[in-house]
Amino acid sequence: MMFLNILNKPFRRIFLGLLSVILWPCMTAMAGEIALSFDDAPWGGSEYFTGMERTEAMIKSLKDADVSQVVFFCCSDRTQYQNGRKRLKLYAVASHLLANHSHSHPDLHKTDAKAFIEGIQQAHDSLSSLPGFIEWFRYPMLHEGKTRPVRDSVRNALEEMGYINGYVTVDNYDFYMESLFQRALRDGKEVDFDKLKDAYINILWSAIEFYDDIAVKTLGRSPKHVLLLHENDLAALFIDDLVKHIRGQGWEIISPAEAYTDPIATHIPDVLENGQGRVAAIAREKGYDGDYRHPTESVEYLDKYFEELEVFKADEK
Repeated sequence: MMFLNILNKPFRRIFLGLLSVILWPCMTAMAGEIALSFDDAPWGGSEYFTGMERTEAMIKSLKDADVSQVVFFCCSDRTQYQNGRKRLKLYAVASHLLANHSHSHPDLHKTDAKAFIEGIQQAHDSLSSLPGFIEWFRYPMLHEGKTRPVRDSVRNALEEMGYINGYVTVDNYDFYMESLFQRALRDGKEVDFDKLKDAYINILWSAIEFYDDIAVKTLGRSPKHVLLLHENDLAALFIDDLVKHIRGQGWEIISPAEAYTDPIATHIPDVLENGQGRVAAIAREKGYDGDYRHPTESVEYLDKYFEELEVFKADEK
């Protein structure tokens, strides 16, 4: 599907729309396909990895897991330090995609729409010359605007720029699990890496099942999913184990380009609550009366979960 990136912009959206119409009758309610996406690249150094170490570990883990392509949604202001631009090129050389996540990661719920759009353009100007770049945009924090005028002005601007929405279907709090890990390292606590890995995998798989269940109940089928992750240390450490677990449940890891051929890619929900991703937004539009947010998407829940599992322990020395 890489040829989509070289089509003339007006024809790309037409092609995707026609493709979804052609494929729709052939689709069944078959579960088991998911693409991996990583936000906030290139993230800086941490208590565990330098930025370059993380990139090298991520590339190796994905290769070891036989995952041929993922997408990194990039903030252009982060390319200016810690070999940021070089690291993105390494991802591209490894056949992964690079996409737009704004210049400085603003929250559209707190930002003027004009300034927000300018940030998208600024990121485009910085990132578009990189190999592997594709015109997909992911909203920081998945916030698409608190009012219809704001929401629609950004959507219209993206369409004029030739971008598609790099939505997710499976939301989660992997960023908070990462913050717990970094805090434990700063505090000098002992980390039980086996328990940390188990917590990471169990929570993310539970989120996948949760949002797939919503999809089946509201769409009547399991779509081609897109998992939200972040370019952080936990991903670099455990993405191969997570992939092994997902495949062990009978699911297939697909490319992001394939995921965005699903019919939900051209179904733009007319709702303001988009923070849990495309599946939850469509469910809201359809009047789904169940929960839209997975229980683990809670700081309090994760604090308690990690404490009870004894992932981190104070060093007794």
